[in-house]
Amino acid sequence: MSYEGGPMTEAMYYVLLALVHPNHGYQLMNEIEEVSKGRVKMGPGTLYGVLSRLEKDELIAVVKNDGRRKTYAITQDGISALKQEYERLLSMVRDGTIIKGGHNE
Repeated sequence: MSYEGGPMTEAMYYVLLALVHPNHGYQLMNEIEEVSKGRVKMGPGTLYGVLSRLEKDELIAVVKNDGRRKTYAITQDGISALKQEYERLLSMVRDGTIIKGGHNE
């Protein structure tokens, strides 16, 4: 099964961002917190659920498995999906400038 597009959850977005460099679970939790400047703190239950979904959707892959822990990396499809989601979010922010008295162009 591969990813069919559509809006990502915040958790999916930040896991993909954190996997621009291969990481394992514990490092990912720290990386997500760092990338989000402390705004997003992800627990193990949420993280491993998201990792499972992203792996099933072929957006990430296991690049190392030493039995105790798996190291994940984003795939080319994952990079494409992440860029698409970034553009979608950016478009939403631009549309929102209307509340500040701006014009959405």
